[in-house]
Amino acid sequence: MFLLDKELYKKVKVLLEKVKFNSLFAQAVVEKQVSGIIYADQPENPETVYVVHPYGMSLLIGSTGNPDFNKSLRDYLLNTHKIRSKTEWLQAYPNAWNEKLADLLGEKLVKYNQESDNNTIEAVVENTRVNFKFNTNKYLDFKKKQGKCDFDIVPVDRQLFSKMQGSVVPMFFWDNADDFCRHGAGFCLVTGGQPVSMAYSAYITRDQLELGIETSEKQRGKGLALHACSALIDYCLANHYEPVWSCRLENAGSYKLAQRLGFEPVLTLPYYRLP
Repeated sequence: MFLLDKELYKKVKVLLEKVKFNSLFAQAVVEKQVSGIIYADQPENPETVYVVHPYGMSLLIGSTGNPDFNKSLRDYLLNTHKIRSKTEWLQAYPNAWNEKLADLLGEKLVKYNQESDNNTIEAVVENTRVNFKFNTNKYLDFKKKQGKCDFDIVPVDRQLFSKMQGSVVPMFFWDNADDFCRHGAGFCLVTGGQPVSMAYSAYITRDQLELGIETSEKQRGKGLALHACSALIDYCLANHYEPVWSCRLENAGSYKLAQRLGFEPVLTLPYYRLP
């Protein structure tokens, strides 16, 4: 696995365009919207690449037939040489990669269950990723029934960008507040100047915007994310962006929230948690 020079990222676009599921996080890295890293089987004309987003999501794409790359890949997936200091979540394309990963990892690949939902486990854990499709009519039906929000809803600015605390906050998806304010969008519920729930563009292209959501721990379970997400979806519709939603199937809260907002599950695929 060669670490690809940023000047060669454009060579990855051809491979990325073939992917049939939501891979906006990888696109953000390839197009240098955010600082990430890309490994390849060869530096000049890569046939297999491994794209890593700084949030901890990765995408494996291309040919499965390079033994040297696959050996290095196995070491990376199992963190044999302690390259990674945090959990990483992997998707792979085409489907032949899922068969190859099962072969490479053997007993070090386990299916998700409550026992494997432990970040200290040293095996690769296979979860399920869900891609949704936005249904405008269902969303508009939801809007008719949506109750009033008791918090102020304001656009995310530089100050709120840095104030929101949690594990899924914009600072993990953008290099800095200036980049977000220039190229992204988001809305936040605030009280006393403090953010309580935020929906923002985790990834954004010319015509798509993938939602990222975070609610402060003390305010969860009150339906606040519905209002924050609704404000961002309204922004999408007004500015001709397709709202995009993906989540782990095992994340019941996100899965149910998506459906309430008019998103329909259309695709499931393996989603690997790396130790």
